[in-house]
Amino acid sequence: MMKRFYILFFILTFFFQIQSRAEDKLIVMGDSLTEGYGVSKDSAFPALLEKKIKADGKSWTVVNAGISGSTTASGPGRLKWILNQKKAESKPKIILVILGANDGLRGLKPEESKKNLSKIIEMIQEEKITVVLGGLYMPPNYGKDYTERFKKIYPELSQKYKIKLIPFILDKVGGNSKFNLADGIHPNEEGHKIISENIYSAIKDLL
Repeated sequence: MMKRFYILFFILTFFFQIQSRAEDKLIVMGDSLTEGYGVSKDSAFPALLEKKIKADGKSWTVVNAGISGSTTASGPGRLKWILNQKKAESKPKIILVILGANDGLRGLKPEESKKNLSKIIEMIQEEKITVVLGGLYMPPNYGKDYTERFKKIYPELSQKYKIKLIPFILDKVGGNSKFNLADGIHPNEEGHKIISENIYSAIKDLL
């Protein structure tokens, strides 16, 4: 009888260990690029990223926290809500921040975007959560001065806060009509596949 009890105890302990490992969370905080505008939720890169991680034998859940139209200015308020929600469940281990595209498309000052992103990073680090920053570029039609100032935001923040930077989230996707919807801005399903590969190759050492 005691032998059966110990076997049952071992099985239950192992089960709960698996469950606890499955609680590891990676939150992707972004805008319509993250949300998956124009494609199904399952075809957006956060869902594809989770599949890649699990296929590699790692127990992580990737949470899609993308909201269309989001700017860096809305980031701190959104982040506060995200962190409060997740504390009630389990604290995320990693937050990937991909914000700034809408700032750039609206011609907002890069200095303001940088200030907002700094606040977001500081809030995450205060919670002892790993931050990964997703870099973005602006199209050349915004002018050389503006595009260069915008492009510098991400490496400068990465260096200042000593966080991992994915230099260009849309590498091999941005500007390529083959991997974008008709609007030329939002990735199609094939584009999201490439983005998930870009991200996974950059963060797999953190998982």
